[in-house]
Amino acid sequence: METKSIMIVGVGGQGSLLASKLLGRLLLTRGYDIKVSEVHGMSQRGGSVVTYVRYGDKVYSPVIDKGQADCIVSFELLEAARWTEYLKPGGKIIVNTQQINPMPVIIGAAEYPGDLVEKMQSTGIDVDAFDALSLAEQAGSPKAVNIVLMGHLSRNFDFTEEEWLTALEQSVAPKFLEMNKKAFTLGRNA
Repeated sequence: METKSIMIVGVGGQGSLLASKLLGRLLLTRGYDIKVSEVHGMSQRGGSVVTYVRYGDKVYSPVIDKGQADCIVSFELLEAARWTEYLKPGGKIIVNTQQINPMPVIIGAAEYPGDLVEKMQSTGIDVDAFDALSLAEQAGSPKAVNIVLMGHLSRNFDFTEEEWLTALEQSVAPKFLEMNKKAFTLGRNA
């Protein structure tokens, strides 16, 4: 199969490592060659972060160049807009509509841009935007946004829900499993 590329983008502390770990485990169970990058960015300072997940028959590098991503999963609205040039023609962005102010906005040097979903759509990008934060809170924790987004992403794969939940069981601590299963299901059904 042709190599597929997924970017997971967000702000430090939103759980991109767990999301990429979950996706990686699932893809391995299907026998794909997979490469997952480390997080790039100021993850411990609340800055922009990106993780690459590439899979197929044979994958030689985890790096995704501009115009190569089949899908971008964004944990935050501005981060989705920041990485659009990496999306390939016909690709898709799945985005949480939550807004987290970057430092220039916090200190008053800039304003958070408005109408980002509409601006991305006006360029022809397929944008699937929804409020993953409220679903995560409904599941029991705002920190479950990552799993809500993975649940939503799961609709774009031919893996069964059971396969996803098995990978989830292998990826999260038992004490958080039920909450994460609920978050996954809420995202899948959103």
